[in-house]
Amino acid sequence: MKRRDLLKSAAIPLTMAGGLNAVPAEAGDPLAEMSENLPADIQQRRDAALAILQPSARDLEHGLKLHADSLVFDSYSFSPTSAIDGETIREATMAGASDIELEDLREDMMMTRHVTVEHEREEYFRAWKASGVTCVFQNAGQECQDPLRLIKRLARFTYATDFLKEFVFRAANPDEIVKAKEQGRRCLYLTGNGVPLTQQWESIPDELRYVRVFQQLGIRMMHLTYQRRNMIGDGCGEPGNAGLSDFGRAVVREMNRLGVIVDCAHSGWRTSLESALASEKPMVASHTVAAGLHEHFRGKPDEVIKAIADTGGLVGICCISRFLGGKGDIVALLDHIDYVAKKFGVDHVAIGTDVGHSSSFGVEERKKAAVSGLRRRREPFRSLWPKDDFVPGEGAVDSIAWTNWPLFTVGLVQRGYSDGDIRKIVGGNVLRVARADQG
Repeated sequence: MKRRDLLKSAAIPLTMAGGLNAVPAEAGDPLAEMSENLPADIQQRRDAALAILQPSARDLEHGLKLHADSLVFDSYSFSPTSAIDGETIREATMAGASDIELEDLREDMMMTRHVTVEHEREEYFRAWKASGVTCVFQNAGQECQDPLRLIKRLARFTYATDFLKEFVFRAANPDEIVKAKEQGRRCLYLTGNGVPLTQQWESIPDELRYVRVFQQLGIRMMHLTYQRRNMIGDGCGEPGNAGLSDFGRAVVREMNRLGVIVDCAHSGWRTSLESALASEKPMVASHTVAAGLHEHFRGKPDEVIKAIADTGGLVGICCISRFLGGKGDIVALLDHIDYVAKKFGVDHVAIGTDVGHSSSFGVEERKKAAVSGLRRRREPFRSLWPKDDFVPGEGAVDSIAWTNWPLFTVGLVQRGYSDGDIRKIVGGNVLRVARADQG
């Protein structure tokens, strides 16, 4: 097969997707969908979390019912992803596709194959139902400021929700998220991993003109920085700790003006603090941890969390073991939620898992894609993280899997939170911030 024909054949076949929407419009029983007849991989992760939590029958029953009844809004995450098509990836590799082409091909498949491949679609639905999540603040951008790169993931999630809209749709405003819960549907609320800039540096208005374009395309939250230093401020992975630049202050003002939530999750501590002091609307660290409990460069110290809370914003606690510390398990996750809720108020904490469910077909398809004798690829610039030697406890990573969202609620029940406060933590706080920024 010729290379140009190969890459063309890997594109999503729109004729297959048209009219495919084989999704039952009626809602099932949410409690049964998230707790009965689970696939083996999801059940394994449930068992790992239950073995650690060991809830009473009463707490388990109450937590699961509360979760099924609540509007659950993940403050930063990834909706379930599909497996790649290993044979197509292998053929593209052998045909000489560049690293960028291969990355685009993999991402396209992972973000869209549940539209056109039946077994991937079935797993996609099952994972959503098992999670009991209503809405995900979906990463729909790449870790950069280039509009052409940032638009790729946005296009893929727009495509997927266009064709699966009876089951999952792209919400344009917070009212539609509430409607999704009422209708027994799911939705994505889109965030970008960077502020789109022209990078011509003619003037501040010229640099920022794409912020409005991406807001019009559905992006409702943006990272100021991602790990590294940029013209806005320092990322959390930098050895220095410079703060928000003059240009960065203009970025915050423009995001406030347009109703785009300012997110400092990947920003350095000083940049995070100064962006909170500069913001006139609630801002967030959408997926982080409390550095006062476990000091990690991806966490936020008390001073920063207080500044974020003072804006009316929140911090979302993530499900990354090495960031959480302790044993890196569901108990550590709950400890960080406790820390923020008790020290800064229950209105200012959420759960931003920063993980998603990966297709169970992935291992098999990756084996098909493997080609021996290839050169090693260099580590991406955005991924040059400070190293650590953290080793999570047994079952830790499985215990905080995205499909274990119902057990996060059970864990909060165990810790004595009221139903009203739990509803805030699992979704209400994120919804409130979304309303405040758009208002």
